[in-house]
Amino acid sequence: MILLTQTELLAKYDIPAPRYTSYPTVPYWSVNPTAEQWLREAKRTFEQNPRAEWSMYIHIPFCEELCTFCGCNTFITRNHDNELSYTDVLHKEWELYLAHLPELKTAPIRQIHLGGGTPTFFAAESLVRLLRPLLESVNIDPAHFEGSIEVNPRVTNRDHLIALRELGFQRISMGVQDFNPEVQRLVNRIQPYDITRDLTDMSRELGFESVNYDLIYGLPAQTADSFRETAETTLTLMPDRIALYSFAFVPWIKKAHRLFTEDDLPKGADKRALYEIAREIFLNAGYMELGLDHFALPNENLYQAHLEGRLHRNFMGYTDMRTDLLLGLGVSSISEAPTCFHQNDKVISSYNKRVLDGEVPTFRGHLLDEEDRRQREQILQFMTQERVMLHDAAQAADVRDYLGELLNDGLVAIDGLEMAMTERGRPFLRNAAMALDMRLRRNQPDTRVFSQAV
Repeated sequence: MILLTQTELLAKYDIPAPRYTSYPTVPYWSVNPTAEQWLREAKRTFEQNPRAEWSMYIHIPFCEELCTFCGCNTFITRNHDNELSYTDVLHKEWELYLAHLPELKTAPIRQIHLGGGTPTFFAAESLVRLLRPLLESVNIDPAHFEGSIEVNPRVTNRDHLIALRELGFQRISMGVQDFNPEVQRLVNRIQPYDITRDLTDMSRELGFESVNYDLIYGLPAQTADSFRETAETTLTLMPDRIALYSFAFVPWIKKAHRLFTEDDLPKGADKRALYEIAREIFLNAGYMELGLDHFALPNENLYQAHLEGRLHRNFMGYTDMRTDLLLGLGVSSISEAPTCFHQNDKVISSYNKRVLDGEVPTFRGHLLDEEDRRQREQILQFMTQERVMLHDAAQAADVRDYLGELLNDGLVAIDGLEMAMTERGRPFLRNAAMALDMRLRRNQPDTRVFSQAV
């Protein structure tokens, strides 16, 4: 058998594919719950499991400037009065949930994560004003709790870090993207090395247990040489974990992406080469590659979760814990229960008004049927462990037929009822996962809704 080269494989398989932070994926959410249905399904989580644990995500959408690579739901402003008004809305939304789900006060909470936007758009005292009432109203066991936050090193200072440590936060995630000045200029995120270094040193000095860097490959002006330098520069600071994301070019969703054209971006084999360059550098430095795009040092919880089969994937990416309920607060936040996804209103003015009017601000969601739940568990296992047990011989035959080309090219192996990625096939994890995605297979999208697989 003649094996295709990496370049040939990338040309063959670099097709639009889901990232599988959920199943069903958002474009295939079809059975939208009402707010009442969502609350019922969330409550059922605690009724069916008296030992249920939960986690919280809080979305802070504000940024002072637009980073043109960003795919998040953001609100660009320099008006910091938003810190107070938005906090009031978040507290009101929390009160609405407590009125319907008093179990949130007593069931153990394992994690609170703040994402954005720029959570440190809030001043230190504003973060305390937001978080302290929430933390004081829930059941926290410090030995089994993680507080984590995404920060922009350009606007984050020592006061922020001190306040977060006093609130019990242990993990900090820094947006870096690329250390190259020209790449930074093109994506409107000028962030000199010294800023990232100083915040990293300060975080460790103050006792943060884990420092994460987000890097992105596939941005304009990135070259093999420039990205090698970015990876080597990253090693001078040795973050505990690294998220090495592929730039998801989705101009049909994010208007800022229209400032680029596909000709401005590395793509195909040239784009994947950037990942492989950084991957080799990180692996040689002692990091373990986890799942689709993460790396962690042996002292990191994410590393241990991978070794023990506890690695989880949700809308925040890879995490070292899975809880029975994820509750999202804030504009556009997504919540997850065993039987239901729920997303808040995505327009901040509408979200604010609805919450202040006493309404759970439902935008959309999905009520999972039995097949959805079975497929979700398989896809989750595959995306976190790169292998999965198929249900029965019929599914194995179906998957074998669907993945015929990937099997022939040595990217996937099926042994009995086990499907596994080969080392050669790691870049094509998303392609292989599509074999388990029955909603997509039954109804291929008519327009582009997913970023490229590689």
